[in-house]
Amino acid sequence: MSNKATFIKDLSLPAVAAPMFLISGPQLVIECCKNGIVGTFPALNQRTTAGFEEWVIAIKSALNAFEEETGKKAAPFGVNLIVHPTNPRLEADLKICIKHQVPLIITSLGAVSQVVDAVHSYGGLVFHDIIKKRHAEKAAEAGVDGLILVSAGAGGHAGTINPIPLVAEIKKFFNKTILLSGCLSNGRDIATALQMGADLAYMGTRFINTKESKATEEYRKMIIDAGTDDVVYTAAISGVHANFLGASLKAAGITEADLKKDTKIDFGKELNTEAKAWKTIWSAGQGVTSIDNVPSVSELIGTLKSEFKTAIEEQIKLLEIYPK
Repeated sequence: MSNKATFIKDLSLPAVAAPMFLISGPQLVIECCKNGIVGTFPALNQRTTAGFEEWVIAIKSALNAFEEETGKKAAPFGVNLIVHPTNPRLEADLKICIKHQVPLIITSLGAVSQVVDAVHSYGGLVFHDIIKKRHAEKAAEAGVDGLILVSAGAGGHAGTINPIPLVAEIKKFFNKTILLSGCLSNGRDIATALQMGADLAYMGTRFINTKESKATEEYRKMIIDAGTDDVVYTAAISGVHANFLGASLKAAGITEADLKKDTKIDFGKELNTEAKAWKTIWSAGQGVTSIDNVPSVSELIGTLKSEFKTAIEEQIKLLEIYPK
């Protein structure tokens, strides 16, 4: 019996659009699912649990209507929950997920068996994001169904380990679903992720630059203009290392000295709160180097499919040459 998520075989492309703080909303999620990849969003992108429930209902209703109208099966959607004592909404938001049987729960900052058991009670799956082996081991012990390996160069709270050894190390003890995150921006990258041993590609930055995301035009343009050297890895913004666009840091008046501090910057005077800071200081991964447009989700997924197919076909042709 396979330990992999069964929905993978029903996708049009082995990919998940990652939940992005302040960027992912119902429109992005719905279009991803309608076009055959998993769409996700953070529960905390809505300011209240009541608002969060409204989003869940809207997504379910839209996907049900799509299936009734077209006869096609939409991809499942997912919700990101911050599983940490500092999140006062965890219990209430989890109850909403259980009530509406959200197919996929992505947990961050804590893998808790009680949360996993609650999601399993209605048949849902739990994927947990990790940046190192020890985090993966703890999540495996909690019974998660999949691990999201956040490797070097990923947007947001990224790790520092190269994806090749990270996948190999985790696969030695975890035989369930593996998702790879970090610098994946095109269909060839998705094919590469699978060749390294992942089951799904986990893509964030590429979906910031879609018409359905909540990103501003300035944010999208900054991604188009950026290269790998323009992505800054720092713990100064939130207290946890993450990748940000250097131009947005500069625009916010953050200096090189600020970025070298071990503690996070006090935004109390200029930006009021950390949440406001994330609206002004923009995150992105090193995959920005491959992004030069702002297509619709449907257009993007169509391009990704074509690129993925070409990459696989090119690899098959190599079998005519190698091994000798």
